[in-house]
Amino acid sequence: MAYADFVTAMMALFIVLWLMNSSKQIQEAVGGYFKDPTGSSKMVGSDMRGSGENFVVSKDNMKELKEQLQKTIRQVPKFDELRSHIDMTVTNEGLRIELTESAAGTFFDSGSARMSVDGSDLIRLLAQELGKLPNTVAIEGHTDSKPYPSTALYSNWELSADRANAARRLMQSNGLREDQVTQVRGFADQRLRKPGSPQDPSNRRISLIVQYLSKPTSEEPPEAPQESKPGVESPKPTPETPAAEKK
Repeated sequence: MAYADFVTAMMALFIVLWLMNSSKQIQEAVGGYFKDPTGSSKMVGSDMRGSGENFVVSKDNMKELKEQLQKTIRQVPKFDELRSHIDMTVTNEGLRIELTESAAGTFFDSGSARMSVDGSDLIRLLAQELGKLPNTVAIEGHTDSKPYPSTALYSNWELSADRANAARRLMQSNGLREDQVTQVRGFADQRLRKPGSPQDPSNRRISLIVQYLSKPTSEEPPEAPQESKPGVESPKPTPETPAAEKK
């Protein structure tokens, strides 16, 4: 056996041994590559198990995205303290990620659109992951029902919109594409998380909605005009009877 062949065989052996001891996700990704080197398989590519152009989050695989994001955000410092303020639910609109506030303020300073360090870390991480997807994102800001003083020129409407915009700016500078955000919404206290407790701190929140995106379906070719069968003549219109001859 030539020395070069021996080295190649040893390298192949080490690769097989490494794959046998690697995680299931890596094994599926490597196996998917050999099945589909172009990357169009759902099990090939980034952490989202698909390349950015080919992986489309639909109603069928939105739960898979939810599970992947839940694993990703565990990397955030102080995750154990923040986990009760992070909620992900699959809705008719898409995957809704809600970052709820505490009484002292968790992701934003109280009464302000200035983001905290913990909020910035989490928003950056989500932007990096969501930026890999072709799906569009809507960003919402919500407040509780505690009003500002009547003499103030600032209200919950401005606060909710300013917080949503602050999240948008940070996400677009950390991985989210410029054309990926379709809406920035400020709802003030009109969509309370806890309607029975309108001043509950959890009503103050930022919502990120990863919207469904379906692959375009091929258009059906137009129907060909029906040809008349040979030997069969189409009926000819009969002339109308003059009004004088009608009875």
